[in-house]
Amino acid sequence: MRHVDTSLLEALRADADLQRTAAAALANDGDRAPLTLRKAGIAPDLAAAALTLADLRAHAKAKFGERAERMFFTRAGLEQATRWVVAERRAARFAAHAREVTDLCCGLGTEALAFAAAGLRVAAVDMSEETAAFARANAEAMGLPVEVAVGDALQTPLAESAFADPARRSGAGRNFNPAEYSPPLDPLLEHMASARFAALKLGPGIGHEWIPEGAEAEWVSVDRDVVEACLWLGDAAEVPRRASLCKAGEWHELTGSGEERAPVGEVAAYLYEPDGAVIRAGLVAELAERLGAHTAYESIAYLYSDRLVETPFARAWKAEEVWPLHPKKLKALLAERGIGRLTIKQRGTGIDPAALRKQLKLKGGNEATLVLTRLGDTHAAILCREA
Repeated sequence: MRHVDTSLLEALRADADLQRTAAAALANDGDRAPLTLRKAGIAPDLAAAALTLADLRAHAKAKFGERAERMFFTRAGLEQATRWVVAERRAARFAAHAREVTDLCCGLGTEALAFAAAGLRVAAVDMSEETAAFARANAEAMGLPVEVAVGDALQTPLAESAFADPARRSGAGRNFNPAEYSPPLDPLLEHMASARFAALKLGPGIGHEWIPEGAEAEWVSVDRDVVEACLWLGDAAEVPRRASLCKAGEWHELTGSGEERAPVGEVAAYLYEPDGAVIRAGLVAELAERLGAHTAYESIAYLYSDRLVETPFARAWKAEEVWPLHPKKLKALLAERGIGRLTIKQRGTGIDPAALRKQLKLKGGNEATLVLTRLGDTHAAILCREA
């Protein structure tokens, strides 16, 4: 809800019929939904808040499933909120090592709810009174015991375990510099050192130079979408790097040092594209070893092997032909094969796939994937079909 004050939140919480009416109006009347609520005698500000909530709940289902229908959201809070499947898994890891947790920068309370559902005693803190009110509303809606207070994360005493999800947005948009998080990463890490078992959620684009010595850095993807990074601190750090993938509701993990390099060789019968979490965690070499594969250029994360190995950590293609990376030649070769539907992937070439697609002027009823990449000292295009 955009800048909804706590009085409107309380009014919405108290009126389940209004929540249902707004959801039905939005679903049935679309852009005319505000008029529908006005005709029903609902005050304009309350109607706007109810419709915004209905809209956010609809979008939140991708993260929270049916739970979203009972929860309360702000737009910014929903954007940063952890997916339930990720929060639930993280809470289970905490619950195996601690009995209570301090949740700093709790936002709408997603992590706090997951911690409480896992049996932990939870003290949640947020700097914003409005945001804290939403966290309380969500705890009550879910029937979970969560204590929510307003306070400064850096001044909050920590329990034996702690979690933090610093704000990565400002009025200018998303912050990619951890020094501009709220609170900034370095002082937050220093504060969290007082907890025996701790974790800190970060944006997935975090650079490895920000990973403190002795920490575990984990990247998480859900159905091939890299959704976050997480630093595990103190007793929580188990391995240097971890890639955790959730596919169709099932979790898979790959761990390693993040410092190994895969062997380099030639294009082979199969091309593997590692999951983004594997790439960001620097675990391509560990995956290559599992697959009996190699790269064709040291710094490009495509793997090649003559064996087809089923793995949750990568997609596999049958490499059918290798062509020079010249747009005019590619246009003719694709036309000869009647390929009119083409997925274009690229790494290491600097080519814009959208611009290349216009040059190719594709026609025909066949479908394929074209991988633009480097092979040794040359650029090449590999015609593939998913294995």
